[in-house]
Amino acid sequence: MKIENVHLITFSPTHTSKRVGEAIVRGLGIENIKTVDLTFQELGEYEIPTTDMALISVPVYGGKVAPLALQRLEGIRSNGAPVVLVVVYGNRAYEKALQQLDAFVSERGFKVISGGTFIGEHSYSTSRNPIAVGRPDADDLQFAEEYGQKLLFKIQQATDLEHLYGVDVLRIQRPSQPIFPMLRFIWQLSQWRKQGVVMPRTPQVDANLCTHCGACVELCPTKAISMGEEGCVTEKEQCIKCCACVKMCPQKARSFDTPYAPLISGNFKKRKQNRIII
Repeated sequence: MKIENVHLITFSPTHTSKRVGEAIVRGLGIENIKTVDLTFQELGEYEIPTTDMALISVPVYGGKVAPLALQRLEGIRSNGAPVVLVVVYGNRAYEKALQQLDAFVSERGFKVISGGTFIGEHSYSTSRNPIAVGRPDADDLQFAEEYGQKLLFKIQQATDLEHLYGVDVLRIQRPSQPIFPMLRFIWQLSQWRKQGVVMPRTPQVDANLCTHCGACVELCPTKAISMGEEGCVTEKEQCIKCCACVKMCPQKARSFDTPYAPLISGNFKKRKQNRIII
């Protein structure tokens, strides 16, 4: 079987999901790649023919697919086109995100032929509280390219779409996780809930560093940041805590000091591995 067109569909405020998706399609070696970046736009009605393939790469927020990613994917449809699903998480856990994405695309007529769980630098990662810093790194991207090559082999071995077999993403191998750090994490969360600890809703701005350049306004996927008379203002109801504005502020004027950062950094130090199912 031969597939000539691939639709790379991604939502990637901090570019981790997009980089993983791009590496996979490089490995596929298929020339006709249509990239649809949903970071700043809705997909709208989008029908993918059965002669094409889709690769969807999205981030995990709190153990689920980023809600805004699913919202912007609402219009995607097919009548049996093969799809590869990739979720990118910050070294803690992706929980049921891959299963969630599988159900979402299956309801819209796709045939899931493979899935992957990849690591990306956590949104809350900082120099003080590092969480999967720099990932996907060179090794991750090499793994992603090799994954693309394996996908190509699977496609070529199938005689037709009927024999391009689907997969059960629930059977993907889970990364190993030391039990005691996980228990400490869960215990601390329970204590916060009992104590009613209030978490920050939006990044903070250092007025001494901010030059009002407007970069954060352009980087925000929800347009939650606006430029006012007193500088950049973030609308908390629209903020999704992706921290794109924090990571890419030219002046390092923005920060998101959530207690989750040291908690995740301290309990999830072990480098998790990317996993795939084909």
